[in-house]
Amino acid sequence: MRLSRLQLLGGAAVVAALGLAVAAWIVYEPEIPKIARPDVSSFDPKLVQKGEQLATVGDCIVCHTAPNGRPFAGSRALPTPFGTLYSDNITPDAATGIGSWSLQAFTRAMKQGVARDGSHLYPALPYEHFTHVSDEDLKAVYAFLMTRQPVSQTAPDNKLIPGLGFRQLLAGWKLLFLHQGEVVPQADQSPEWNRGKYLVEGLAHCGGCHTPRNLAGGEELGQSFAGGIAEGWNAPALDASNPAAALWDTASLFNYLKTGLDREHSAAAGPMGPVTEGLSRLNDADVKAIAVYINSQMHGSATYVSASASAAVMDNPSAGTAHPEADRLFNGSCAGCHAPGAPMNLRSRPALSTATDLRADDPRNAIQAVLQGIAPEGDKGPYMPSFSNILTDSQVADLLAYARARFTDKPAWKNLDAKVADIRKENAE
Repeated sequence: MRLSRLQLLGGAAVVAALGLAVAAWIVYEPEIPKIARPDVSSFDPKLVQKGEQLATVGDCIVCHTAPNGRPFAGSRALPTPFGTLYSDNITPDAATGIGSWSLQAFTRAMKQGVARDGSHLYPALPYEHFTHVSDEDLKAVYAFLMTRQPVSQTAPDNKLIPGLGFRQLLAGWKLLFLHQGEVVPQADQSPEWNRGKYLVEGLAHCGGCHTPRNLAGGEELGQSFAGGIAEGWNAPALDASNPAAALWDTASLFNYLKTGLDREHSAAAGPMGPVTEGLSRLNDADVKAIAVYINSQMHGSATYVSASASAAVMDNPSAGTAHPEADRLFNGSCAGCHAPGAPMNLRSRPALSTATDLRADDPRNAIQAVLQGIAPEGDKGPYMPSFSNILTDSQVADLLAYARARFTDKPAWKNLDAKVADIRKENAE
């Protein structure tokens, strides 16, 4: 028996109504009532101290502090492929910060990406990873933040691609990419390894930068630690595909994370600079646990060669024949720090022959190091000036081609001039 047009329309209306009801159910998050700002004395000092260490692991101060701004007061610009977000104020100011947030509201934000008022939060807050943090640890982070100095400051409006300011869309994003659940310890691994995994997968959110993302901004499944992009720099792979994996071991990873420098590898630059500066204040045991876990990811299926055995210094002076102008530039501007046997090199600079950026398949980080330089965080680590206002695109490309030919056994980078120009343009935007 054929259905009438009216019956078909009625059925379609029911299906549409059900769809809207389901969508509303998915999108809706209730507001959690405000509380009076807790008194600082109500928090156990030991819990606050624990929270300070955990917030250091999470690097909270970096994203939530604007350049020359008050700590944790937000308003830092966070560039994304979808536009610019501005971080929120997470000081205990009642009007513009989280002073009126209960522990329940804070925990929901960290684990589910929902603000106290029920609005969905952008995943620039890495709740993809924070969702794995224990409630007890989040309680400690909450205690630390609620005992900071309140600052009255409202973040600027986000500048996103039109349409993406509609926060309800984030509910669908979370259905696809937010995978809640605890980090389950592995019985066949040591307590130190399991601690490292818990920190790396949770508060440290290393995969947030070091894992590739799809077009929707979600981390690609099955590609954990395969490398990504962060603030215009390559976040290198932390698995066996890392081009310098053979140079790393637990000790060198610990030194790099704790000091921002490893003589057999490189100095922390770009977004890693603030990360290592923060980790310099973290207890050694947790930094060691992180190093142990990352080391296992880098060497789990690769043939392992110790740093001391693999760090052979290469120097092919004949590279100057192919790049005579770059040879002169290097001797005039770079040799004092980077030439083999140079006094500055012997004191604090990694040899260029073992520098990951120079050995990588993609020249992005090497280009950024020359254009932006390396500014030590908190006066720690080596300094390298920016050459963006001194060298032309062609000179930067020629200099890097010369350095790769002289100090590595890797093939020449292709289309280097165009890549330098593109990255300089990116930096200016």
